[in-house]
Amino acid sequence: MTHRPFVWLAALLLGAAGLRDGWDAWVDRAVLPTTLSQSGVEMRDRDGHLLRAFAVEDGILRLAVTPGAVDPAYLAMLIAYEDKRFYGHSGVDGRALLRAAGQAAYRGRVVSGGSTLTMQVARLLENSGTGSLRGKLRQMRLAWALERRLSKDEILHLYSQHAPFGGRIEGVRSAAYLWFGKEPARLSPAQAALLVALPQAPEARRPDRFPYAARAARDRVLARVGAAPVAADVPRAMRPMPRLAPHLADALRTADPLATRFDTTLDAALQRRMRDLVRTHAAGKAAGVSLALVVADHQSGEILAQVGAPYYADTGGVAGFVDMTRARRSPGSALKPLIYALGFDRGLAHPETVFADRPTRFGRYAPQNFDGQFRGDVTARTALQLSLNIPPVALTDALGPARVMAGMRAFGAAPEVQGQPGLAVALGGLGITLTDLVQVYAGIAQLGQATPLRVTGVTPGIRRQVLSPRAAWQVGDILRGLPPPQGGRAGLAYKTGTSYGHRDAWAVGFDGQHVIGVWMGRPDGTAVPGAFGGDHAAPVLFEAFGLLKPALAPPPPPPPDTLMLASADLPAPLRRFGPAQRTGIAPAVAFPPHGAVLAQHDAVIKVEGGALPLTVLVNGAPVATRARSRAIDIGHLSTGFSDIAVIDAAGRSATVSVEVRP
Repeated sequence: MTHRPFVWLAALLLGAAGLRDGWDAWVDRAVLPTTLSQSGVEMRDRDGHLLRAFAVEDGILRLAVTPGAVDPAYLAMLIAYEDKRFYGHSGVDGRALLRAAGQAAYRGRVVSGGSTLTMQVARLLENSGTGSLRGKLRQMRLAWALERRLSKDEILHLYSQHAPFGGRIEGVRSAAYLWFGKEPARLSPAQAALLVALPQAPEARRPDRFPYAARAARDRVLARVGAAPVAADVPRAMRPMPRLAPHLADALRTADPLATRFDTTLDAALQRRMRDLVRTHAAGKAAGVSLALVVADHQSGEILAQVGAPYYADTGGVAGFVDMTRARRSPGSALKPLIYALGFDRGLAHPETVFADRPTRFGRYAPQNFDGQFRGDVTARTALQLSLNIPPVALTDALGPARVMAGMRAFGAAPEVQGQPGLAVALGGLGITLTDLVQVYAGIAQLGQATPLRVTGVTPGIRRQVLSPRAAWQVGDILRGLPPPQGGRAGLAYKTGTSYGHRDAWAVGFDGQHVIGVWMGRPDGTAVPGAFGGDHAAPVLFEAFGLLKPALAPPPPPPPDTLMLASADLPAPLRRFGPAQRTGIAPAVAFPPHGAVLAQHDAVIKVEGGALPLTVLVNGAPVATRARSRAIDIGHLSTGFSDIAVIDAAGRSATVSVEVRP
């Protein structure tokens, strides 16, 4: 008899253990809903600022919430108001449930809820209601299971990702953008309190529909957590999600539909300024006229701003959904700088070479100048600055149209032409995108190096030398001499273009660091009467540079082998363009090859091609003049790197770089 109490105690303990084990097994068998939710695809700028976000299923606006992205003061206020024993319970707060039940029994209605944040997460993940006892028990079971499998921080993260904030807004990050226009990393007490209050009744407290209810709920949160009252009103309208560079976002999603985030080289503030500039100029144009603009750093290859149309909508008859930075259009005269650069590079001409601007027939092709007049004898410099047509067509005839097309492709462009390219390519008889045209000008600005433009990723390490630095610099020097539009800053190297029938107006320009391209026209290709690149696109170009920076970056100095001579002082074959320039082989350094490492300081170079006599420069200083041998002793080279340039009698040149090691 004396052992009977111990038997009952043992039985009680065993029963309790059995209940505990059964309860544990019941909780462990709970099937958790997926905790991985789809969040909207994002495009960000170079500093991580949101440029555009896409909705998920059913149009829900849910942005990914990363660790550390939410203001700790908001999380502290949330816990203090919703679940002050959050870090002490295991998913269900028994004291809170008993308090809520007692209040409901005493007052005959629900006064306060007993749900913990973990229980709310369980409800949000299952998208279930709380109107039945069975539903509440289900949430409690899931809350216990969540607490066993996730950390407290992970549970808070799920709440921050899924909590409703009115309309189709889910997650604190989406709410911060749509109600306050900012990331939730730094919130005012009033903003944090509103975001704490909204999920309790997201529709009844929507600030844009029920501002007084929203404000009252916000103030109750502030009072409960002991924060000072605020006089600030609640937001009266939902803000739009950022939509900067929407055409680019569409293109990136099309190219990589599985990506969830695109980190770009764009600058959000600059993108906004350029978009507003395009909208301002489009507002004063005829119905249906669109504008597009690209800004790039030609040193790094990074695209800093890209505007495909004034508006991302069919506004005012403009097909705003068409990205005109990617549409192939006729460039008009905007290709002429490349043609002159190719001609200078091949030794066919020099900036001071005289061309005959007179009626000329190339087979059955008889081009004329835009105004129908001819200027007689003009230098290449003047011909390019006046955008005359006969000289570049003559150069294209000497180079061959295929070489002009190859030059564009070597710079990274992808021009299109129907059939075999003819001489009409010199005057814009092909299709090219604004981005590709900017790509070509970036290469010229980089002294002939192909500069792959990019909006994501990293810059390729090795750049191809398409033109000699001398030829590229000479073209840039000519373009810098063009007078700017009224009010524009002098010193910008730029060129305009107008396609046949006034369908496209262009302006592309560069300084020592940046290149900008502007296109204007109708997306459907119909004419814009009176539209000229110089009158309409060029002012936008110069304003864009003014918005980009306060002063133009200086150009590079002329390369060592640049002949700075007047027409009369040039070698005879370069004084006047004619048949003699169309034949002959440019010089090439056969030995030493480019990049060679020499073990001795005295060197003899061997030259192939070129017209004798030859001139040799080492690091810009002449070491041999009027040489009539193709094996030339250039004497002593200093230890380190040296540039060896050879110039023939026609003014054509070749350059190699070598290294001498002790």
